[in-house]
Amino acid sequence: MKIERLPLNALRAFAEAARAGNFKTAASRLGVTPGAVSRQVKQLEDRLGIALFERHANGVRVNEAGRLLAEDVSAGLARIASGVQAANERARSAIRLTLSAPPSAAQFWLLPRLAGFEPHETQIEISLDADQDLTAPTWHAGGARIALRYGRGPWPGVRAIRLFEDELFPVCAPTLLERAPINTPADLLAHPLLEVVWQSRQNIAFPGWSEWFDAAGLNGVEVPIQRRFSLYGMALDQTIAGRGVMLANPAVAADRLASGVLVRPFGHRYVIDSPFTYDLILPATGNAPPAVQRFIDWLVEEAERFRREFGQDR
Repeated sequence: MKIERLPLNALRAFAEAARAGNFKTAASRLGVTPGAVSRQVKQLEDRLGIALFERHANGVRVNEAGRLLAEDVSAGLARIASGVQAANERARSAIRLTLSAPPSAAQFWLLPRLAGFEPHETQIEISLDADQDLTAPTWHAGGARIALRYGRGPWPGVRAIRLFEDELFPVCAPTLLERAPINTPADLLAHPLLEVVWQSRQNIAFPGWSEWFDAAGLNGVEVPIQRRFSLYGMALDQTIAGRGVMLANPAVAADRLASGVLVRPFGHRYVIDSPFTYDLILPATGNAPPAVQRFIDWLVEEAERFRREFGQDR
């Protein structure tokens, strides 16, 4: 009998009835009626095609087949109960990690990859804080607080691990190219241009379409910005919908380019460097709890893989 077809309620009622020697006591222990226990046992007997109890005028008595089965069932239920208890204890003792990260990095880069880490790690609870809060990272009893930062170092008073560099390039939906091909930078002037106006807490100027056109050789051109956004996510949704062209970076666009919902009209040409990088920020001193260190090692490995896939190992 396949495990998904096992009548677990009936097995539990049967094991309790075999242990008690009667349906009434078993019902009391299970918090049900004797009639419910009797029906569950009868259901199990019908499924197995054998009798498990001898029934007589004064009650019931487990037979030899029932006694042997009851031993195995009781052992199995005890093992299940032990496993559930162990899982609860692990959950109660899990390390708590808070990772703060910019909303775009958390949504478009970290979350899709985090699904590959969590199933293999049962001793850590991860909370994502999607902001640019510059609160100092800490190791503390029962967990840690660390950060993924998008900006320009050096970061004083902390230990920083460079995850990957940043760059900007045009992206659009394939349907937009079907309506009007884009072969040269000047062709973009005929399309709605979407721009993310991102305010750095470090007050560092962030490049946009004007800087991109200058780098592409169209110095001083009047840039027809159609719409500005404060978040990458909003601009990305409009771009995927075919409503314009945006300047995107690898962390935001990589998975959408891989899936085909976005394309780079110029391939790997006309790329400008961003002044920012993605860095993992850790306390300057002390050691991470083992489970947190495993997460840090995994995150660094993911960043290395991402750099290789996106050609940033240079």
